[in-house]
Amino acid sequence: MFKNLDPILHSQLRLSIMSLLISLESAEFSYLLEQTKATKGNLSIQLNKLKDAGYISIKKSFRNNYPLTTCKITPKGISAFEEYVEALSGYIHKNKPTDH
Repeated sequence: MFKNLDPILHSQLRLSIMSLLISLESAEFSYLLEQTKATKGNLSIQLNKLKDAGYISIKKSFRNNYPLTTCKITPKGISAFEEYVEALSGYIHKNKPTDH
């Protein structure tokens, strides 16, 4: 039986964000914008969805009088990401022929 895929992570942009954050201590909004090629508005919306799910934390501050948004994956986000990857792996390997 196939495992259900997390609907929060089953979005290309949210999955991209989580894939970047899983290997980083934290990332600035500008870095995520550059890496994902998303628009500022769409990235902002998707970050808020991940934050509302408890998968990331968002810290807003200032650097040289300019707004600075920093994102960090939470322990809940790490678990959700790992479960998603495991579930997706089940789809990929489910009907893979075995060597005899």
